[in-house]
Amino acid sequence: MHKQREKELMKRTVELGNSGNAKVVPELFSLLNTDSGQVRRLAVSALGKLAGVADSSQVVPALQIRLRDNHPQVKQYAIKALSAYGADAEIALHDINDILVNQQEKDYNKRDAQMATEQINEAIKIRKNQSVQLCQKCNKKVTAEEHARSQKTFQRTFCDKCFDEVYLERRNFDTNVELNKNIKAKDGTLVQSAGELIITDFLSSNSIVFRYDERIRIIEGMAVRPDFYLPEFDIYIEYWGMDTIDYKIGMLKKQKLYQHEGKKLISLYYYDKDNLVEILKLKLSRYIII
Repeated sequence: MHKQREKELMKRTVELGNSGNAKVVPELFSLLNTDSGQVRRLAVSALGKLAGVADSSQVVPALQIRLRDNHPQVKQYAIKALSAYGADAEIALHDINDILVNQQEKDYNKRDAQMATEQINEAIKIRKNQSVQLCQKCNKKVTAEEHARSQKTFQRTFCDKCFDEVYLERRNFDTNVELNKNIKAKDGTLVQSAGELIITDFLSSNSIVFRYDERIRIIEGMAVRPDFYLPEFDIYIEYWGMDTIDYKIGMLKKQKLYQHEGKKLISLYYYDKDNLVEILKLKLSRYIII
């Protein structure tokens, strides 16, 4: 597929996922059949965002098929999307479990398959036993579907009303972050600082797969937003680019969380910038051969 056409389809797919309108599902289904793995990845992600408004009886089977996609990240996003459909995704549990026990599968897919299995089974239990789950914001009882949707998005339990409020707050924050991403790396990634640009160019030039500035759950009930995550090696990279008191407090809390969970963290600092490539190579060499 031509790169420009791929970019256009990727942009369109993101728009559909953010629409909140079930009427876009047929168009997303068509995007699932494109030759571009990146478009398919965004399409399954978009279908996950529509959980709660889309017809699960149609969407779940379509996502289930993508669990066998030849692109590992399409498979990963299909796993995450299915978890958003809660008990309605029960029919996909067998396929998700196959990913979990497959020794040839990517570690990040096995990890996400484990989380999805737990979330779907919990939603099934709530539906069958009518066990009570309360919204963490207003204390109202939530349904199995509300529980699954909010757990998938926030790793918290919210009713639909509070979900929408929290989602809006998060979206406004994310929008401000995105507006600050105005430096373009060689691979097209938009980053926020010169230091992040150096890191991005180094990773892409060495064919190291990375996820930039995405939320990742590393413990139950809490997600972090690392600057870079290397899914093939389960390595986190943080570029600490400021020197204010508040920033340092946040930095120390985040570093403590990584340490407590035994995560492989590479910390880089604003004063490393002149020798950033050499320092990054040295710290990465502890875990991988470059």
